[in-house]
Amino acid sequence: MPGHIYAIANQKGGVGKTTTAINLAACLAEAGEPALVVDLDPQANATSGLGERANGTSSYDLLDGASLDDLIKRTRFANLDLVPAKPDLAGAAVELAQRTGGDRYLADSLIEATARYHFVFLDCPPSLGPLTVNALAAADRVLVPVQAEYYALEGLSQLMRSIELVRRSLNPRLVIGGVLLTMVDGRTRLSADVAAEVRRHFGELVFKTTVPRSVRLAEAPSFGLPAIVHDRRSSGSEAYWKVAMELVERA
Repeated sequence: MPGHIYAIANQKGGVGKTTTAINLAACLAEAGEPALVVDLDPQANATSGLGERANGTSSYDLLDGASLDDLIKRTRFANLDLVPAKPDLAGAAVELAQRTGGDRYLADSLIEATARYHFVFLDCPPSLGPLTVNALAAADRVLVPVQAEYYALEGLSQLMRSIELVRRSLNPRLVIGGVLLTMVDGRTRLSADVAAEVRRHFGELVFKTTVPRSVRLAEAPSFGLPAIVHDRRSSGSEAYWKVAMELVERA
């Protein structure tokens, strides 16, 4: 069965894109599903969050036509591979904007990825610039993490317009694969109100499972571990296992 490529996107920072990418990948890999994380953020948080760093090659080279086989790093976790990022990826955003056909460089480089991996996660930077556009052009599904806070819906309409524009002009197979509520505080009325509003807007696209605000989720990257490895019994880890199972059902 061919795999799927998921762009994890939201132009707002701090909504849990990287946490979602590495924990879903880790859950699925542990369940026996070959998974790949491609770090497209110059901050390289997905790379460090998996306990790795870019030594020489990185996702910058993937955007420059290098072979995926030459860039994959095996992580310490079975079935989970990584294409790391490093800070010079920021320069790629400028270069891509100046190149003819620059929006499809990543799509061309990942054309064989789904033959090897059941799940490919593209961890996007917090912007709608050339790196995120490349991810949307390469993906067949978009996962949108939404923080349960007052400004949760701010900018989402712009993101949806961008997804529709990419669908029409670059990638007709692109669909919304799911909207995930993150950093939910079940003790507050605000979280409940935001969750209700997001579900009203997006209906069945919203995952049934929500990801709680969790100290274990926040501290796991400092150990170079996904939360499900750092503390698999934490509320955040349990939530990501449930989201991963929902993702499998949707796939």
